[in-house]
Amino acid sequence: MFHVPNIEVTGRQAEAIGLPIVQRRTKGEKERELEDLKSAVDEAKADFGLGGIVTGAVKSVYQSTRVQRICNRLGLWCFDPLWLKDEIELLNEVVQGGFEVIISGVFAFPLNREFLGRRLDIDMIRRLERLKQEYGLSPAGEGGELETTVTDAPFFKRRLEILDHDVSYKDYSGVFTIKHVRLMDK
Repeated sequence: MFHVPNIEVTGRQAEAIGLPIVQRRTKGEKERELEDLKSAVDEAKADFGLGGIVTGAVKSVYQSTRVQRICNRLGLWCFDPLWLKDEIELLNEVVQGGFEVIISGVFAFPLNREFLGRRLDIDMIRRLERLKQEYGLSPAGEGGELETTVTDAPFFKRRLEILDHDVSYKDYSGVFTIKHVRLMDK
């Protein structure tokens, strides 16, 4: 249900944006993780006057319907602005929009170690597009094939600079783990 690689960086991302953050640990157990999410969203609603949730779901019915269900239970608005958007078009908009994104996890053939830590740019998008055509790979990782981490975006007040990282990889599965990051002025 949840993005895992570099989840520890979300606090620094929130700081870079200038937003408060509510974090909860979950064991990731199916359906129990939703109660953990509901608890965190309910706290954000109470503490910050949260009126709704905006998701990044593109094609994952599994994620989208579960977040919608939580919003319904809590009386919140749920908006999926990327829903069913063409994945290549979306990735191009991300790059052209000034986002800095790295590939932080790969979990499917033919994604190998060399993808880990690579920046999403036009060349990488073309490569992912070829892999979609050849292997049916989701370029945006909607099938769990890959995960990304945002290090800068137009709405970030400061950007993240990765100072130290580690790469673990075996059999078309690996993670680029950010060990140390600092916020830098733009």
